[in-house]
Amino acid sequence: MKKELALCLSVYLFIGFASCKSDSDKNTQTPEKEVSITVVSSTVPLADPFILLYDSLYYIYGTNAGNGFDVYCSKDLERWVQASALALSHTNSYGESMYWAPEVYYVEKEKKFYMYYSAEEHICVATSDSPSGPFKQDEKKPIHEEKGIDASVFFDENGKAYLYFVRFTDGNVIWCAELEDDLEKIKEETLTQCFVADEPWELIQPKVVEGPSIIKQDGIYYLMYSANDYRNQDYAVGFATSGSPFGPWKKYEENPVLHKYGGLYGAGHGAPFYDKEGKMRYVFHAHKSQTEVHPRNSFIVDMSVKEGIISAGGNLVRPMVIDKLPEDQ
Repeated sequence: MKKELALCLSVYLFIGFASCKSDSDKNTQTPEKEVSITVVSSTVPLADPFILLYDSLYYIYGTNAGNGFDVYCSKDLERWVQASALALSHTNSYGESMYWAPEVYYVEKEKKFYMYYSAEEHICVATSDSPSGPFKQDEKKPIHEEKGIDASVFFDENGKAYLYFVRFTDGNVIWCAELEDDLEKIKEETLTQCFVADEPWELIQPKVVEGPSIIKQDGIYYLMYSANDYRNQDYAVGFATSGSPFGPWKKYEENPVLHKYGGLYGAGHGAPFYDKEGKMRYVFHAHKSQTEVHPRNSFIVDMSVKEGIISAGGNLVRPMVIDKLPEDQ
């Protein structure tokens, strides 16, 4: 059993009652799945969530702590325990505040975990030997000197890696660049605009497309994204397709594909992942309630790609924070 598994098992068994930190600011309905939980303290209070499956454990990261990132562990996607320490702290990274939208990837050839995130509106990357951290930057500086947020990485079959992120070039705009082999710098000459907010559903408030993530199936690249200000109830998720990681991108004509789902408001900025059974899922955040935005909380739904169309919905899971697992787990 690897040390990461042992660490999280000990967290499951011994961590005390978790408290909710305040949420940091930044710019086809089916029945809900009944969840059976024990000793619940709250729904997982993370915005811009990302889930990594590693060594039979799920790790969820997201926007929450003001000066770093919390991490929670789970075996079943329903019950989660908060780690006792931040996955990344401002003491080990660039910036002092505005820590948003972390995503973590395990890179086999380096035997390391890479966390891409934004701090003070700059894209950064930190590394760790464990998915629970601590993540650190050897050089406390951004990947790109220009301001940007919402970093996501796609690793293609040819070994190349691409960084998708938001630049403030015409409102919030999604761009792409190829990463250098060290995965810590971009090839500046490859910077390419993906698309801007220009569809009616994207322009409710204000001119924003953000939260990109990429999947590939049968040679087609699918770029999932969110649009509108995250504080708006119509914050929602759409997708676009291309035959190249750089585009040109064609937006799906029936976007958005996730919007006020299951009675949730402000649903968006999530990420696709595969569960232990190889089933595709989508994790996203939504407002606290119809009248309150913060703290935003994380939710999970089924996801599929069929005949070039992404569907997101069904089997809604509300990840809950517990103080310890039932004895039979």
